[in-house]
Amino acid sequence: MGFTDQRFTVNSSILFSELPLLERPAAVAAAGFTALELWWPWVDTATPEQAELDALKKAIEDAGLQLTGLNFYAGQLPGPDRGALSVPGEESDRFRANLKVAADFAQSLGCKALNALYGNRVEGVDPAEQDKLALENLVLAAKEADRIGAILLIETLNKPESPLYPLVTAPAGVEIVDKVNEATGLGNAKFLMDLYHLAMNDEDLPAVIEAYADKTGHVQIADKPGRGAPGTGELPLEDLLDQLKKAGYEGYVGLEYKAGDKPSAESFGWLPAEARAAR
Repeated sequence: MGFTDQRFTVNSSILFSELPLLERPAAVAAAGFTALELWWPWVDTATPEQAELDALKKAIEDAGLQLTGLNFYAGQLPGPDRGALSVPGEESDRFRANLKVAADFAQSLGCKALNALYGNRVEGVDPAEQDKLALENLVLAAKEADRIGAILLIETLNKPESPLYPLVTAPAGVEIVDKVNEATGLGNAKFLMDLYHLAMNDEDLPAVIEAYADKTGHVQIADKPGRGAPGTGELPLEDLLDQLKKAGYEGYVGLEYKAGDKPSAESFGWLPAEARAAR
């Protein structure tokens, strides 16, 4: 199997980020891909003007791409923030204000996966208070995702790069998935298995796949170290994706790596052109 038997989607918030937002979909298509995913594109606002939403929708449609995943508002990403939903006060309020906006945008493009980053620990706030708020907001997010027929993704990051983010192991992420599903009864919360973040946490990736493939709603990859393209580091990503497929995972694999010093369009040499269109 290997790379040629996967359904790839390009995260155009990290790849092609050298281009203006509205030019990225066309660049993704020009590189031979048919699907893309996005972090919340407007880091300064959870509720952009409708004209901005419409312009991005048009750019994606004009490029002939499928939007496969979208983050809810998560603060300054990339940057120091790692989510908003567990941060009391204005950030949590922004997250809630964003729920319908993000879900409606996703629905308008047939997107079936919404990702909710948990949020950093905040100095002076009881972690238990943050966890309580997080569950309340994740329940709201799961219900909003369910309204449009989508799943809610919950992601673990890695401690070296996100030391204030509390979900830095696969079991921790899956525990929250289970809590949300128990609270809502909807069953639409799923684990986002990011192999790069898990590797940075020195987790046993084959064991994680064996344990949690059935609870996984999306997969993302980058090589370690450096978060570069497959083949630039030490991870056996082809073998790991094969294992995921054998374990029953049939979803998209998000390319969430850094292109390095070269243009993003030149970073796909590891993947044959005929394997780039999602099937």
